[in-house]
Amino acid sequence: MKDFENWNNLKQKLDKKPNSRFFKERDIWWCSLGINVGHEEDGKSFAFNRPVLVVKKFNHRLFWGVPLTTQIKDSRHYHQFTFKDREQSAMLTQMRLWDANRITKQMGRIGQKEFDNIKNDLLLYLK
Repeated sequence: MKDFENWNNLKQKLDKKPNSRFFKERDIWWCSLGINVGHEEDGKSFAFNRPVLVVKKFNHRLFWGVPLTTQIKDSRHYHQFTFKDREQSAMLTQMRLWDANRITKQMGRIGQKEFDNIKNDLLLYLK
């Protein structure tokens, strides 16, 4: 059973908080994804969050991001890479537009070469 009620309460608080986060492309942030519909990726824990890679920054409020998982899957829908000595998969099918109010804590930044590889996989995936 999905906890839509608690997510809705947290989402209302996130919507009201002032944006004080400075983020850049290649950053990985904890991001409150929430509880979503069907097969859309959900966040975890009380904050309904998971790591998200900032793929494209549009302004100080909006970015395209790709959620990450430690479940390694060999599929064209995922891009595998190592971040802080831990295997990760970027869930290419789950890229979407996010508001900066969803980001909570920066985890770090990936290297330019790996970032370019992920972007290339996204472009191939979209063709």
